[in-house]
Amino acid sequence: MQGLFDVKPEAPLAEALRPLSLDEVVGQSHLLGPGKPLRLAFDSGDLQSMILWGPPGVGKTTLARLTAQAGGREFISLSAVFSGVKDIRSAMDMAERNLAWGKRTILFIDEIHRFNKAQQDALLPYSESGLVTLIGATTENPSFEVNSALLSRAQVYVLKSLTEDEMKLLLERAIAFGALEGLTYTDEAVDALTGYADGDARRFLNFLEQSRSAARTAGVAEIDGPFIQEALSMNVRRFDKGGDNFYDQISALHKSVRGSHPDAALYWFCRMIDGGADARYLARRIVRMAWEDVGLADPRGADIAMRAAETYERLGSPEGELALAEAVIYLSIAAKSNAGEVAYNRAMSFVKNDKSREVPIHLRNAPTRLMKELGHGREYRYAHDEPHAYAAGETYMPDGMREPGWYKPVNRGLEIKIQEKMDFLRELDKKARMGKTNS
Repeated sequence: MQGLFDVKPEAPLAEALRPLSLDEVVGQSHLLGPGKPLRLAFDSGDLQSMILWGPPGVGKTTLARLTAQAGGREFISLSAVFSGVKDIRSAMDMAERNLAWGKRTILFIDEIHRFNKAQQDALLPYSESGLVTLIGATTENPSFEVNSALLSRAQVYVLKSLTEDEMKLLLERAIAFGALEGLTYTDEAVDALTGYADGDARRFLNFLEQSRSAARTAGVAEIDGPFIQEALSMNVRRFDKGGDNFYDQISALHKSVRGSHPDAALYWFCRMIDGGADARYLARRIVRMAWEDVGLADPRGADIAMRAAETYERLGSPEGELALAEAVIYLSIAAKSNAGEVAYNRAMSFVKNDKSREVPIHLRNAPTRLMKELGHGREYRYAHDEPHAYAAGETYMPDGMREPGWYKPVNRGLEIKIQEKMDFLRELDKKARMGKTNS
């Protein structure tokens, strides 16, 4: 008779379907296909330390386990969230015992980016000595999160999110495994599941389990799109507020605005809002876009961006998000100019590398009698008293410094008029200087 404690809990579907060989891995064909880097490493048995970088649920842990299996090595796993230097030393003691028994060791560290510098440094001597082959898994860019010394000793492999077709292969495997017996999924339901999973295989399989439980509870045999939406009524988009996914998306938003593509700009804006991005951060970036990419070609862009940010501050979410979205649309279709930014950068670079030049005496302030006696401001020409309110031929640069010509308006939007005004003023300067020469 089977006792109560003899009953083994049913393994989660993601664990039950975990690949037992490289050929069973779904996705990552750019690394595991014939002649590809990881496939070659597996086939040769010459396994070096590596960093597996990719989003959640794409097979980093599975590949690490299969690496140990392929090389006939012992597998030690640590989580950087829960482990410290003491745990690393304990793992190395075990690796030394394995070596004494003729077995080499794979040391897998999940979320290696969570280790601080001291903890990462503690891995170096063991990795260099060959006592262990280190495999680190990270969702963060290892260029920023992994010590350069450790990174230089490991090959970085970039893993990709699964495609919709690859996740449908997982569905076929779950059906073949018998996990969804008695249930059918409409195409609409499958599309909803793959959309919610967002390229994460583990999440996809967990959603299958949730939908299976919900269907059995409701006595439903055919699962359709509305049922999936009801069963998984939650925000399930992957969005890493501090990692590469965040910065990649804000980069895509900025470049879509710069590229004058309002639909793409709206898409990335909505992706970030839907994923939980701070709308105030987006508002600041939208104002930046107005000055950086629209600039003086359409100064209304900066005004609209500021008003949208103020509207959000007053109304909050979700009402205020419409104002930000409309600012994004306006900036996308506005005339573009980075002439102001280019001029500012040129001027700042010049000033940082130039000597300290004196203010010309006619531009100096003269609040005291002594300063007036010294000639401060004596030959200054008050522009409002001149024709066109412009002191033609006057110079405002330091003595001996050429006119640099940093600001060059583009032939778009308001800057067309700005260029015409600058050409007119330069012509007045030319005539004034010719008049001085002739006199």
